[in-house]
Amino acid sequence: MANSPAGRENAVLLHHPDAVDMTREKLMGRHAAGAGFLDGFVRHAGVERYLCHVLEAEHGEDFASRVAAIAGEARPCAAVTLSGIGELAETDRTLFVPDPSLGLHAWRRRGAGAKRYSLCGIHHTVSSDGAMDGLGALLTAPVQPWDAVICSSRAAKAVIVRLLDNYADYLNGRGGGAFTAQVKLPVIPLGVDCDRFAQGDERQMVRASVRRGLGIADNDIAVLFFGRLSFHAKAHPLPMYLALQEAATRTGRRLHLLQTGRFANSGIEREFRDGARQFAPAVNPIFLDGRDDAVCRDVWYAADVFTSLSDNIQESFGLTPIEAMAAGLPSVVSAWNGYKDTVRDGEDGFAIPTWMPLPGSGSDLTLQTDQLIGAADADRNYNHYCGVVSQCAAVDVGRTADAFTALVENEELRRAMGEAGRRRARDTFDWRVVVRGYQELWRELAHIRSRGQEVAAPSAGRPINPLRDDPFSLFAGYASGTIDGETTVRLASPVGVAGDTPPGGHLRRLRRASMNDFAAQAMLEDGDIDYILMSLEEMQETDVFSLAESLPEAKRFRLPRPPPCRRRPSGFSMCRRTGRSCPRRRCSAIARSSCCAVGATTSGSS
Repeated sequence: MANSPAGRENAVLLHHPDAVDMTREKLMGRHAAGAGFLDGFVRHAGVERYLCHVLEAEHGEDFASRVAAIAGEARPCAAVTLSGIGELAETDRTLFVPDPSLGLHAWRRRGAGAKRYSLCGIHHTVSSDGAMDGLGALLTAPVQPWDAVICSSRAAKAVIVRLLDNYADYLNGRGGGAFTAQVKLPVIPLGVDCDRFAQGDERQMVRASVRRGLGIADNDIAVLFFGRLSFHAKAHPLPMYLALQEAATRTGRRLHLLQTGRFANSGIEREFRDGARQFAPAVNPIFLDGRDDAVCRDVWYAADVFTSLSDNIQESFGLTPIEAMAAGLPSVVSAWNGYKDTVRDGEDGFAIPTWMPLPGSGSDLTLQTDQLIGAADADRNYNHYCGVVSQCAAVDVGRTADAFTALVENEELRRAMGEAGRRRARDTFDWRVVVRGYQELWRELAHIRSRGQEVAAPSAGRPINPLRDDPFSLFAGYASGTIDGETTVRLASPVGVAGDTPPGGHLRRLRRASMNDFAAQAMLEDGDIDYILMSLEEMQETDVFSLAESLPEAKRFRLPRPPPCRRRPSGFSMCRRTGRSCPRRRCSAIARSSCCAVGATTSGSS
């Protein structure tokens, strides 16, 4: 298959409509990040066709329709099976997964051969029990040195490294081994489409219209917060309210706070509205619905300053600061998680110092997981965990007030910082830059894969997944015996059936009963069984090895799988040469899969 254009590595994108659905009621950052990546990849990857791996056929259709909507026309798309990934060009053989839990995908790949393609995931939050468990599985699943989990920030990478070190230490202490994470952890930021933000006359026209509609005078200052309105799971508004109140008092200017997003419930909404009135009475609070497309598109132009004082561990990167940069807004943000990689203090805006308690002093606050509690209780526990940790974090309100005051008083400072942010967004965070970073990573993974050796390769006689064994091996002790290649088989008259009934006809009637046909896909086909019966009529008696050799090799392993029968073969045993019921997948037993149902008898050692 032809390679992608030079320097334009491709990947197979694991696609599920839910991961990129921006219309859902409960919109999370991962949905925005997923939709943004797909949009950026389609517009900037420069590949000849777009590849996806899907679990349902309609998901492939959804992928193609989304690609066409982004590109403005239909583009070549293909849904690729896992085995098909290994047939792509070497530099295109990466399965991109929109989460960090590569364990499941590594087990799926192992059966086809770990060197056939790379896995590349990306984290979103790293604070939930699901994310932590998925990251921990990187130490026990068959991930390889040519796999990667992209970290969107240095802060998030530090969390992941800490988790893996903790778990590796436990595993090594328990088993005396040397567990290390084989997966690469590169830092690549999330991206923004800089071109979607209006400039020049268009920007000024939208700005004037929106501000007039909101009652914001030309000489007033509008400060924008954009994101989920949640004090326990996003950013506590109190430092913002207190600092803006102080800035309004110092400057005497009319300040408006545009809080754009959505509330999870009426109780949280009441806390925000009451808090704004109580702690920032000199600031005009304006709440806007972040689910309104027009609001999300235009509110950036109504603002003079952007702010987000995140203090929540659920945040790991933060898209809104780089969107503010792309919109040309100076920012006042907390120096927290991924924000520390985006807004440069004194250049693009102000990064406000934050503090947490001393490491080791929060053992009473660790996230508790109990698989026996319901989903609602688990969600409540997680939100409480995030909220309590947030309450223990501190944002410097004095420095925040100083930053707001400086920007309110100095229009030239606002302009200079906004322009610096715009340049930084285009040079560092625009999707055309970020997508190229992904492609360079995929090229590096292909290089490692071509030269590396598989870690913990499958062992002969052991299953691909040690916890998902062949059921005829795993449950071999259930039966009183098994069939080996030396078992002899001969035809016998079936019990309770007229003597002139053809064996094949009787068996076919049994197989087609509704209580039996649900397993037909796993059995030999009627034509193969007819051939076996005919062979037995000619030979009178033979062994399983001989019967197996008479079938195509790809079908021999199905021989011992029976439809219901009345007779029971006696004296079966596991094959001594391989320890399996299907020696070398070249031979198997026929007695129960065909002959027993028409009266075959078998003999052999047990």
